[in-house]
Amino acid sequence: MVTALDKNTALVLIDLQRAIVQMPVVDPISGVLTNAGQLLAAFRRAGLPVVLVTVDPANRPDLRNDAQRPSRTVFPPEALALTPEIEPVPDDIRITKHSWGAFYDTGLEEALRQRGVTGIVLAGVSTSIGVESTARAANERGYNLTFAQDAMTDMVASAQENSLRVIFPRIGEVDTTANIIRVLEGGRG
Repeated sequence: MVTALDKNTALVLIDLQRAIVQMPVVDPISGVLTNAGQLLAAFRRAGLPVVLVTVDPANRPDLRNDAQRPSRTVFPPEALALTPEIEPVPDDIRITKHSWGAFYDTGLEEALRQRGVTGIVLAGVSTSIGVESTARAANERGYNLTFAQDAMTDMVASAQENSLRVIFPRIGEVDTTANIIRVLEGGRG
């Protein structure tokens, strides 16, 4: 349950782009996108930073040094675009990542520090990969974390369950979109 949000909290939405949301997921993607859109609107009303992260795996760094390098996925340009429900505005921070986490080899940390961000609300696809990798890196950097459990989904039910029930409660607070927005707007969770 969300108890509080930092005065300088950013919304970070992970991989809500056309290629990713078309993958088979545990929860209906329409509900995830609706809830992410509600968070987006609430953060914009509050004048707080919004970070829209997309992945372009074609430029993934070669992190392995053995013969087991995974093949690169190449998305056509239209597949890299955000979904229509997540329409960017000029003030949004746009990050393109090339690996699982949004902090690795991107300008995300610098962009957040420049804005004095101390807390992050995370949502997106997939819970156990992009969201969890970003969350772990954010936790290591000292950000206070809140997870919008109904604004994220995964391709594997047990992986999502592990993230939501085991990992995320150890590093932040997990709650619904409605409760996060209520706290954001000055109410109680």
